[in-house]
Amino acid sequence: MEEINEYAKAKPSDVRRFIREGKIRGQTSGMCDGFAQANLVALPKDIAFDFLLFATRNPRPCPILEVSEPGETKVHFIADEADITTDIPKYRVYEKGVCTGEYENVTGLWRPDLVFFLIGCSFSFEGDLLAADVPVRQIEEGKNVPMYNTNIPCKSAGIFHGNMVVSMRPIPYELVPKAVLITGAMPKVHGAPVHIGAPEAIGIKDINKPDYGDMVTIKPGEVPVFWPCGVTPQNVIMASKPDFVITHSPGHMFISDVKNVNLKY
Repeated sequence: MEEINEYAKAKPSDVRRFIREGKIRGQTSGMCDGFAQANLVALPKDIAFDFLLFATRNPRPCPILEVSEPGETKVHFIADEADITTDIPKYRVYEKGVCTGEYENVTGLWRPDLVFFLIGCSFSFEGDLLAADVPVRQIEEGKNVPMYNTNIPCKSAGIFHGNMVVSMRPIPYELVPKAVLITGAMPKVHGAPVHIGAPEAIGIKDINKPDYGDMVTIKPGEVPVFWPCGVTPQNVIMASKPDFVITHSPGHMFISDVKNVNLKY
């Protein structure tokens, strides 16, 4: 199969270095085929337990891959020689629930009380879909995956409350069962779809206007399939309004050294 993304076969450590050096600034879908990608949430220690409890109660959108000690920036368990403040292409800062800026690195914004969480990402299962000849449209079109706010409530914990965000991939009708089985085998990166078809049933008013990411082509004979998304914490942050949080920018992920196959066990 012809590679669509120029970094599809690159080593995660090399891509992280390219990001650190400013050579990669775009979204990471299709990069480092076979390796898990992760969402970032970094917040003060005094609300970190609340977020940990929130993630534990909502494992579909928030499957935790790693949690740091307060103030730490090095990744210890899912990557070697990685720094969470420099190795993501684009970051967001939220203050009292409002996104106040996007940054290429957050070294100067890091605080000694911050605890970071790395959360599984659905980009991780896209290699398995492609290997099974299930199309992944945003990779084909060189776009970010479309993501939508929904009316699906998350279970509240501490200060955190809000609704789930989903990512969407158009799948040919006859391949939907295969896509469900493939992704269902990977619960640590969101697992099986949460909804199939009928976007209005989960509160999406216009499928052509995603809340995050880019719209992709839905061809005749395809159905929109929706997976839980690791941007859910950002929607929850906007609803819950904590004083200060650092996240990744949607679609701009941390690429780990963990092979996707090892997330199936």
